[in-house]
Amino acid sequence: MSRPENYSLVEESTATTGAAPKASLAFGDAVALIVGIVIGAGIFETPALVAAQAGSEVAVLLLWLAGGAVSLIGALCYAELATTYPHVGGVYHYLKRAFGRPVAFLFAWARMTVIQTGSIALLAFIFGDYASKIWRLGDFSSSIYALIAIALLTALNIIGLQQGKWTQNLLTAAKVIGLLLVVVVGIASPTVSVAPAAPASSGGSWGLAMVFVLLSYGGWNEAAYISAEIKDRGRNMVRSLIVSIGIITVIYLLINLAYLRGLGLADMANSEAVAAALINRTLGTQGALLLSLLVAVSCLGAINATIFTGARTNYALGQDFSVFSFMGSWQQRPSTPIRALLLQGAIAFALILLGSITRNGFETMVDYTAPVFWFFFLLSGISLFVLRSREPYILRPFRVPLYPLTPLLFCAVCGYLLYSSLAYTNIGAIVGVLVVAAGIPLLLWNRHHPRRT
Repeated sequence: MSRPENYSLVEESTATTGAAPKASLAFGDAVALIVGIVIGAGIFETPALVAAQAGSEVAVLLLWLAGGAVSLIGALCYAELATTYPHVGGVYHYLKRAFGRPVAFLFAWARMTVIQTGSIALLAFIFGDYASKIWRLGDFSSSIYALIAIALLTALNIIGLQQGKWTQNLLTAAKVIGLLLVVVVGIASPTVSVAPAAPASSGGSWGLAMVFVLLSYGGWNEAAYISAEIKDRGRNMVRSLIVSIGIITVIYLLINLAYLRGLGLADMANSEAVAAALINRTLGTQGALLLSLLVAVSCLGAINATIFTGARTNYALGQDFSVFSFMGSWQQRPSTPIRALLLQGAIAFALILLGSITRNGFETMVDYTAPVFWFFFLLSGISLFVLRSREPYILRPFRVPLYPLTPLLFCAVCGYLLYSSLAYTNIGAIVGVLVVAAGIPLLLWNRHHPRRT
């Protein structure tokens, strides 16, 4: 018997396992999750890098506005995919329908071992660095805090969906309030008189600035992984993406305006910790404690949201491939994939231990994740064209406007950032690619040991 056009693998998992994700997330929960993922620690570091490339205050603000526009374009593409193919696996499901099981398997493997767990470890390291400024725990203080954060937040998500989403809502609210306080401090400061900055060098410095801008905007795509759990998805998925990116863009513009007003372009560009420089200039050394607390809370919110969405892909992988079948169970009472969460936490723990040995945490994790992330991000954009062509009659509650120009622009941006991530990263990028390639033998093994249903 053929499946209906809008048949979802959510229904399939219900049929095979007896338990599946429920539509338990409201519009506000989705907004809190997306904002919580995107606004991490990047906004406290990347503005200085962007200012160094921009050449003028107006250019700084235009670059951050352009980042919001590019993110909105991508969000519109994802909104069509998420509302047409609601599935807890998100991009994994789109890639499987468009390109087949092998590509989907490699994406889920990459997300489990590189993209998501690397992001969790990266954010946990930053949390540990700033938490250590408040209360140091010895020589390995940052790593200890990082492990504690991952263990605690993983445990909260294992306890149940309600605990995980309420934790996220509270952390996101605290983060936004804290950022708005920084905005108030900066805008209330006397305007700094600064000599004109040196003109930006030729050779695409605006392009490099956009790499840093879009790094700070990254994470809105995680909304795809809650498409099976959001109420009234045809309406709320699109609304949550648009509203979230609007909130993030406004906050980023206000933060950069505060930096420019409180520090000036030259000091902003030359600062190693631009937010700390602003707080110290206006509130003195006592402000450093407030800033450390703010960054720590921001990181916790992003870690929790990344843990929440990452385990969903692992669950989808376990549903389809026998080698990971132990992750393909959904515990109905807490409404969460416990085994998928546990494995994700274990891999993140291993990356923290690796980072503790190398002590090159932030840079290594960026190099490790960036090329793999942008490659599969590009494939997700291409999948929209493939699925439009292959399944033209399926019900699409939302269609991306100005098709095919909008997704073409999105794919062009992804391709450029894939090139940039390969051109400017170091050995960490090679390691990330090799880890993804290590999934090929597992894929071949699975072909000889198919999952029995």
